[in-house]
Amino acid sequence: MLLLPLTARLSASEATDSPRDSTVVSTAEATFSNLYLDTVVIRKPRPINDYMMIGVQYGYSMCAVSWNPDKKQESRFLPLNFGILFTRYGKMFNYMPYFGWQIGVFYTQDAYRMQQTTAGSTTVLDLKTKECEAVINNIEVPFMAHMHVDFWKMKVMANLGLYVGYRLNISRSGPYVEPEFANSFTDYNNRFDYGLKGGAGFAFVFDPIEIHIGANIKFAWSSLYKPDYNSPYYYRFAYPYHVTLFLGVHYQLTRRQGRTNRELREEARRRVDEMYQEP
Repeated sequence: MLLLPLTARLSASEATDSPRDSTVVSTAEATFSNLYLDTVVIRKPRPINDYMMIGVQYGYSMCAVSWNPDKKQESRFLPLNFGILFTRYGKMFNYMPYFGWQIGVFYTQDAYRMQQTTAGSTTVLDLKTKECEAVINNIEVPFMAHMHVDFWKMKVMANLGLYVGYRLNISRSGPYVEPEFANSFTDYNNRFDYGLKGGAGFAFVFDPIEIHIGANIKFAWSSLYKPDYNSPYYYRFAYPYHVTLFLGVHYQLTRRQGRTNRELREEARRRVDEMYQEP
């Protein structure tokens, strides 16, 4: 068998067409089998799913707070969770084409509501502010590792990462709320936010548009207030979290493509033809 001075061969993960066979391919000068053409190296192959996209995402959230010590509460459902996401797909270790990363900017809301007692009264959260419920508006920047498996015109996705944010404003309500704190933070509230964010879902791919549907969860690691604000001996914590159902529309900035076995054989045949052409 003739050996060509062409470098390394394509890894198995980049071959997405039919399996190798012994079909014969003829050129003007010689005849070569597909088994041989599969050994011809194509420099700088384009990796499958190595592309970028940008999109917008909207979600509907169920919000609550993890209290310590525990408090009786009800979940709040809020419609304002939207943002812009940039996604970069690539290969892990230059081999596994199932990974990528995402970064974005989101406007979100956290909320809490104290549960009513059997007598119909509602417990106030704080003796200073005296609200029974509140809504907090945030700006967040998540950075997440992204995993995906593509098939047909769909993909299954999962992501996990961290976020940093800032609590922009608060709206407190209830029959006893103090007017001066109805729309302002106290000196013991924490404004800086950070925590864990992740989710899963699926997508429909209609190049260059992708429609993503799924759910994610955000859990804050920054308490709503300083733990010793009420007592230097008995700490209190309040970590907001929410579960969000989302819909996203994304646009592929670069072409979603790869080299299949058929494309590689065509390229190999072209190179063989060039070598056998008479000068």
